[in-house]
Amino acid sequence: MLKVLIVDDQPAVRTALEVLFALHDIESLTATNPEEALDLVASEDIGAVVQDMNFTEHDTTGDGGVALFRAVRQLDADLPIVLLTAYGSFEVAVRLVKEGANDYMTKPWDDEKLVRIVRTLFHLRGLQQENIRFRSQSLRMRRTLAARYDLCGMIYGSAQMQSVVSLAVTVAASDVPILITGANGAGKEKLAEIIQANSRRKDRAFVKVNVGALPESLLEAELFGAEAGAFTGSTKMRIGRFEAAAGGTLFLDEIGNLSPSGQAKLLRVLQTGEFERLGSSVTRKSDVRVVSATNVDLKRAIAAGTFREDLFFRLNVIELQVPPLADRPDDILPLAEHFLATLPGPDGAGTFRLGEAARDALLQHEWPGNVRELQNKIHRAMLVCGGGVITPEHLDLAPGSLQSPTTGPRASASTRNAATPDSSPRAAGSGSDPTHPDRAVVEDALMRAGGIVSKAAAEMGISRQALYRRMEQSGVVLERRLKV
Repeated sequence: MLKVLIVDDQPAVRTALEVLFALHDIESLTATNPEEALDLVASEDIGAVVQDMNFTEHDTTGDGGVALFRAVRQLDADLPIVLLTAYGSFEVAVRLVKEGANDYMTKPWDDEKLVRIVRTLFHLRGLQQENIRFRSQSLRMRRTLAARYDLCGMIYGSAQMQSVVSLAVTVAASDVPILITGANGAGKEKLAEIIQANSRRKDRAFVKVNVGALPESLLEAELFGAEAGAFTGSTKMRIGRFEAAAGGTLFLDEIGNLSPSGQAKLLRVLQTGEFERLGSSVTRKSDVRVVSATNVDLKRAIAAGTFREDLFFRLNVIELQVPPLADRPDDILPLAEHFLATLPGPDGAGTFRLGEAARDALLQHEWPGNVRELQNKIHRAMLVCGGGVITPEHLDLAPGSLQSPTTGPRASASTRNAATPDSSPRAAGSGSDPTHPDRAVVEDALMRAGGIVSKAAAEMGISRQALYRRMEQSGVVLERRLKV
């Protein structure tokens, strides 16, 4: 059971807080000094820390509180912390909130508000711990898959992609046709590569063809081949993709855009395993495993009469649905870090890292272009930045493509480690961030969250530091009327 840790050198304060939390069925532990507090953080299941800013009778600088806060952060970077401050150390408390403290309250505190804050932080702590357990389990599962199968360097961290990849490697060993569905740039081709790499045909040809881009006049020759002289300008025999993939796998991309004539020709091959080169009457056999992909809703296309239902069932023995990147936010930052490490930067550039504001911007972006768009944005940022900390300005994310705060937070935004201050130039007050909402949006989020900064940030899908930066830039002042 989570406990709240009360750290204060005054016995009356500790007793008052103990009684307050006990009345609301919140278990508490107490410490009189930072050393006791750190021991309890290291040994107990702490859900939140409520700490004073001074621990000696005549010290009002807040230095002791700063030291304790940073020491707790070193032990547990995600542990929620609420600061209790008197007038003399008020500014220090505000500074620590910008460093990652969850909230602060002045003495004497508001009992109802403090209990509400602690309950909210317990909830967030539970989400953090659940997320850590899930990530640990997910990491073990990925390692297990990677040890048994060739994942072709695929990068992911979400439960959605874990499920898709697990199914892909499971069905790869069979020869049944597989249909991969999903938006453009979501990773369908990479999934096809994983299927090929883990099939019994992995040492044979893997032929890719974008059938949706083939002109009708060239479709038959491209897929099935053509004899010399079969059409005007044809001077030599041409091997089609089905022959080139003999014994291996044929990946038919954009299958939903195939013409009616092409659908009929493809259906015959899938039904009989037979085809003829253009200009030849010799029937050839096809030993090819077909994997197809589309961003088209084929069921709607069937209803509209633009796609054959019998071909759909031939292609769709197993369907793998790749969710768009916007629906799997846990993949965004791992992919971004991977691209930072693998994409070529400018000559002579140093190392790159994502600033906190850039990470927030990546998580808020809707990613209509999916993984391909993310790769392009990271590459652009590397070229523009030239080394060092990447900011939202380097990423060039259009404001109109950002998720609105009113549509709900990203799934992982409230559970990320936001303890490290952003060292980007904008964090220091220079520049502007086009992703920032206006003053009314910030104030509305704070009011809806009951004045709890951490809750408002979680609801907006950003870190606490990012919310404080937005408050500063949009002119929202830390006032009691806003209950911050």
